[in-house]
Amino acid sequence: MSRNRVLVVGGTGYLGQHLLQGLSEIKETTPSYDLAFTYHSTPPPQALVDAIPHSFPFHVDLRTGHGFDAISQTFGQPHVVINCAALSIPRACEMDPSSAMSINVPSALVKWLLNFSEGSTLLIHLSTDQVYEGTKSFYTEEDGTEPVNVYGKSKVAAEQFISTSCSNFAILRSSIIFGPQTISPVPKSLPIQWMDSILAKGDRVDFFHDEFRCPVYVKDLVTIIQTLTYRWISGSASFLCVCMHVVNVVVLFC
Repeated sequence: MSRNRVLVVGGTGYLGQHLLQGLSEIKETTPSYDLAFTYHSTPPPQALVDAIPHSFPFHVDLRTGHGFDAISQTFGQPHVVINCAALSIPRACEMDPSSAMSINVPSALVKWLLNFSEGSTLLIHLSTDQVYEGTKSFYTEEDGTEPVNVYGKSKVAAEQFISTSCSNFAILRSSIIFGPQTISPVPKSLPIQWMDSILAKGDRVDFFHDEFRCPVYVKDLVTIIQTLTYRWISGSASFLCVCMHVVNVVVLFC
């Protein structure tokens, strides 16, 4: 009997590393599976490789799809794919909209998944609260999406593309993700670590006062993704098409 396979796209990022750590800790009550992850800009740090020794790293370019064939040949068809990869800094997205769209809309990833038998793979895709306009608090999944920046627009486009192309998917909209640093520190500024460094220096800093946000603890988000993964590979969920908030999502007041 073939083993289950789980692939984390963007495994060297902040959420990706926390996910790999959580998914590698298989409990006795959890169905067993093989674990793989993708990276793009630099090879996976040795600290991460050492911490997740039984995982398989693959170099993949999300814009071109280069690298997915190697996953098919070496790892095989994944039963669950968790897409954490994104150009997620709003300022960077504003400066380079074409890159934001080509990376954040996972067309190459979905095209690759469509090569496999229909309905056999669950795609878990990370989205954002910035799909909303931000003129009120406590948005629900039934509210219309009206993003005000390129990052939000790219995430809306990704949600629409996945919804119309995939037969099984779970789109998770999160707000600010916070928590401890990763096994291999990421260069991106992290909310708690940034605030701690500023306050430790005794520097004066102005925080926002005109936003409603619902930050989510990274390990809580990992638990949600673990639960979806385990339910799928255990067979307790055979069909899934859902877009949901992982917190009570609220965004900017403009």
